Amino acid sequence: MTPGSVTWLPDAPGTVTDLEVFGSSSPMRKVTEQVAFDGAWDATRRDKVRELFDGMAAEWSSRFSIERAASITDALDRGGLCGTKIVELGAGSGLGTNEIAARATDVAALDLSMDMLRQQSGSTPLVQGDASTLPLPDASVDTLVLVNMLLFPAEVDRVLGAAGRLLWINTNGHETPIYLSPEDVIAALPGSWAATAGRAGTGIWAAVDRV
Repeated sequence: MTPGSVTWLPDAPGTVTDLEVFGSSSPMRKVTEQVAFDGAWDATRRDKVRELFDGMAAEWSSRFSIERAASITDALDRGGLCGTKIVELGAGSGLGTNEIAARATDVAALDLSMDMLRQQSGSTPLVQGDASTLPLPDASVDTLVLVNMLLFPAEVDRVLGAAGRLLWINTNGHETPIYLSPEDVIAALPGSWAATAGRAGTGIWAAVDRV
């Protein structure tokens, strides 16, 4: 692959393109861009985001439809997990966690919100923590999976191995509040990266690899 390139796969059957306007008007859109490109993350912003998601935890899973979940399964099937050590960041209530665990044996999941993690029902090891300072050694992860999750480029670069992969998923496509396009993800990451991307249901995903 050419550095900086995005190779788009054909849309999966049933892909929805006429998305209702929602995420692009959310304050989290600007936060997402500032965190990824400006490193705008501190204790105050961390605590506000944690409080926000703690408050939504009880009803979070009810927000996901079959159409939104389709992007997760398509990303895992057509994008694919690389290697054996898999870590999910922003695991939330477990919609992505359970799908990952069905495809891999060495999986751990992290979220800033303990109340979100309490909604999980699987057996995957769960960690409450801040993804801007991951409790992981350098180059120790084969695949990082981020579903509707803030991107901390320096930490992604640090913990992924040389052949590691970032699987970036937005379940409501460009209308996901926490959204970056595949092109923006590549631009935010240190070094040279390229991606294979696709759409399924209402979502969009990118399998991002070093070049």
